[in-house]
Amino acid sequence: MSAYWSDFVKTLDPYVPGEQPKQTDLIKLNTNESPFAPSPAVLEAIRQATADQLRLYPSPESDRLRTALGKYYDLPVDHVFAGNGSDEVLAHLFLSLFRHHGKQILFPDITYSFYPVYCRLYDIDYQNVPLAEDFSIRIQDYLALPAESVSAVIFPNPNAPTGIALKCAEIEQLLIQRPQWVIAVDEAYVDFGAESCVPLIKKYKNLVVLQTISKSRSLAGLRVGFALGQPELLEGLVRVKNSFNSYPVDRLAEAGAIAAFDDQAYFEQTTREVAATRDALTEALHELGFVVLPSKANFVFVSHPRHDAAQLLTALRSHAILVRHFRHPRIASFLRVTIGTKKQCETLIKSLSEIVS
Repeated sequence: MSAYWSDFVKTLDPYVPGEQPKQTDLIKLNTNESPFAPSPAVLEAIRQATADQLRLYPSPESDRLRTALGKYYDLPVDHVFAGNGSDEVLAHLFLSLFRHHGKQILFPDITYSFYPVYCRLYDIDYQNVPLAEDFSIRIQDYLALPAESVSAVIFPNPNAPTGIALKCAEIEQLLIQRPQWVIAVDEAYVDFGAESCVPLIKKYKNLVVLQTISKSRSLAGLRVGFALGQPELLEGLVRVKNSFNSYPVDRLAEAGAIAAFDDQAYFEQTTREVAATRDALTEALHELGFVVLPSKANFVFVSHPRHDAAQLLTALRSHAILVRHFRHPRIASFLRVTIGTKKQCETLIKSLSEIVS
């Protein structure tokens, strides 16, 4: 610690992302990145954007990107908010919509570990709602809590790190029965087989849906995320954004993101292949004796009844394969494995068969 730090900084417990190794010979299945390169159309759009216009600031409201996203999702442009990655959008969401004196927000006890970090950063009271024994989210558990003490609910769908998804009809029950709550659905992984809540946005003024181009669009390095919701809700995010960074989406990122949504065929091909590889990997893991939670994401969450997860992590590292382990007591026996290429997953199975035999 530095003597120059503010007292507040000394109390922070920051989010820890997955390892980004400098080694290039590792099979990297630990950060839920796409195994596929971006669409060639994206690379060409970025190349064309590297011109004289880079001397100028980008649009502060990312108008072209928001227009493209609105067209894609059949929403008016004022129903779209864009930011520098979905984590930044989440940060603005927490500060603009979740911070209410005397009230708390709700999210699962096993979920995206950035949520409690934002709560501590912005002094937001929160309550964890335990997942069911099968690690699913039970909407009735949220409805059973006192409505007057809660301002919002947030969870990923599919949930992370479990990969388990809810049906939109279940989430709609929250929207109907708790119209005074903001319901935020984090759909970072929705494109790999889950139902999106975007069609509900025009119907419910308390719904906000967050998405990213990092996973299904193969563009984690570009840093573009967005929120979809009714304009009165999103105006809160705009006010926070304009108090923090007026130009969050740069010209290259905007050009690449627009091109990614234009190339629907490439998107469908790659997400379909990830889902097929996920299903094949799940079957192979079952044959090795692993428990695999039912995933609708680009990863699987697995445990083995006879092998410690932390030891499996280390053993796989010795085979030049990276996966992710979380030390939360309920899931300490599990590993999260990103879906790589078919060849990478075959190598993973070969290594695991040697380790667990």
